[in-house]
Amino acid sequence: MKKRKKIILSGIVVFVLFMVGGYFYKNSTYMEKPLKKMYRAGFIEKQAELKDGTVLNYGEGPSNGKTPLLLIHGQGMSWEDYAKVLPELSKHYHVFAVDCHGHGESERNPEKYMAKEMAEDFTEFIEAVIGEKTVVSGHSSGGMIAAWMAAYSPDKVLGIVIEDSPFFSTEPGRRENTYVWVYGFQLYEYFKNQDEEKDYFKYSLEKSYWKNMFGDLLWNKFSKDAVAYHEKHPNEPVHIKYLPPQINRIFESATYQYDRQFGEAFYDNSWFQDYNQSEVLSKIDSPAVFIKADTSYDGDLLVAALSDEDADRAVGLLKNGKRIDVDSPGHDIHYDKPEEFIEVMVDFLQDIRS
Repeated sequence: MKKRKKIILSGIVVFVLFMVGGYFYKNSTYMEKPLKKMYRAGFIEKQAELKDGTVLNYGEGPSNGKTPLLLIHGQGMSWEDYAKVLPELSKHYHVFAVDCHGHGESERNPEKYMAKEMAEDFTEFIEAVIGEKTVVSGHSSGGMIAAWMAAYSPDKVLGIVIEDSPFFSTEPGRRENTYVWVYGFQLYEYFKNQDEEKDYFKYSLEKSYWKNMFGDLLWNKFSKDAVAYHEKHPNEPVHIKYLPPQINRIFESATYQYDRQFGEAFYDNSWFQDYNQSEVLSKIDSPAVFIKADTSYDGDLLVAALSDEDADRAVGLLKNGKRIDVDSPGHDIHYDKPEEFIEVMVDFLQDIRS
């Protein structure tokens, strides 16, 4: 009987160790595994120089004569943020994923931090690098750039997929009641106008929305470890191995090395110079899909990128558009729900071919 108990106890211990080991392994490799798989699929990082000297960094997948796809990431990320979906997408498309201005290895020039300027540069990129009409998909602010390209350069765009882009919620009078404004753009302005704390990452964690979700005790522990990691590895995204990817993504986006003047262009609204959101959407003739993540509020604060009403309004302005809802609590659908995102992109390709 004692021997049987020992065997059972040993089995439980082994199982617990296996589960704990698996948990830490998943947390420690959630970034590098998709990247390794992406590069094994044949993606190569390159750079292109435009006519005015602007340098754009991008990743390119294998060709094999497939329809080209240009992916434009959202604010605070880079082209590698699509790593989870790139290997499968490359089976259907010739994929180009670009670093936006002020992000990754692309040029940091505040004079270009406007949707219209970026759209014109990416249109030139299609002409000079891709060389044929292209499907364009943009996440968040990237989707607003994609929309401008489809509206004003229809000869370069086969169709667009807009991934949870903040149409209308970014307009003055609305934006002040959104998560990204209160805990992003506005918070950075508060940081610049104080002298007590010099490290914005530490300052942002002390004021973070997520502190309310986790409570002081847990959040203070997470923050302390995150700040220590950031001080030791200032040029890397913060990655705490005992925390799951969902929490590490909060730290990752907060420490990503991008030009914060890009965010300030949203604060002073200069990013939207000459960009009338209703007019842009209504000028798009090509096929278009709007992918919407879950909508959530905290009181009057819009935690999502845009409301359901905003999404309906955006799709209603498109001449040939439809809305697809994805059950994703996170804004980054391609990251949080990669299989669903891939399905949308593959179905879209079939639609424009038919």
